[in-house]
Parts: sequence; C-alpha cells; structure tokens
Amino acid sequence: MQIEHLAIWVDDLEKIREFYARYFGTVSGEKYHNPMKGFSSYFLVFKEGAARLEIMKRMDITTQAFNRSLSRGYTHLAIVVGGKEAVDTLTERLRSEGYTVESEPRTTGDGYYESVILDPEGNPIEIVA
Repeated sequence: MQIEHLAIWVDDLEKIREFYARYFGTVSGEKYHNPMKGFSSYFLVFKEGAARLEIMKRMDITTQAFNRSLSRGYTHLAIVVGGKEAVDTLTERLRSEGYTVESEPRTTGDGYYESVILDPEGNPIEIVA
C-alpha cells in the first residue's frame, strides 16, 4: 500500500498551484470545476514519487484563525528535495522571496535534516534532505 494523494483546502487555487510548481517542481493536471457545488480543484504531481497533492477550493469553506501546525489533524507536508545543500538552498530562496521560515535547517531528533516553511496560506511544509 501507499499514499495516493493528500488534499488540502485553499483560498486561492492559482496562487497555491503556482507556488508548488515554482518551488517544488509540481506539474498540474487540468482544473476540475463543479459549478453545482461551487467546487474547484487541481491535482499536483511531483516529478519523483507516486503521491500527489490535491488543492481544493469551495465557496462555503472558510479560513479559521489558528496556527495550522498546532491544531489537531494533519500538521504538515514533508517534501524530499535531495540533500542538505538542497534544503539549505531552497530554504534561503523561499526566505529571500518573502516566505516565512518557521524552523531553520537542522538535524531533528529523529534524524531528518529539514527546515519548515509556510506556504502562501500558512500550511507548514517540511523541506527534507
């Protein structure tokens, strides 16, 4: 068994789609739109690996004012970028382009070399070696 995809609700589909393509090399499938439900989504495919990310928007889903990484439920998405230097480089690129670095690159207690950044809507992403 394996994870096929993970889905997240977003406020701005196009902004999030561009973010993951620009920084993580995802390729977007065609936009799905269901006008009856006010629902739209994209599947984002990572070049290496089988799991996909589905970004979804629906008009009646609202943003809650809370820290997404400190609430029950899914807490982050971890993306392997290929080594310590790649983690450091991408972290600095994201910082220089105005994104929040929530946790600096480091080796964690469980042995991962990672940093944590927030996507444009505050979703935590672990950038992993």
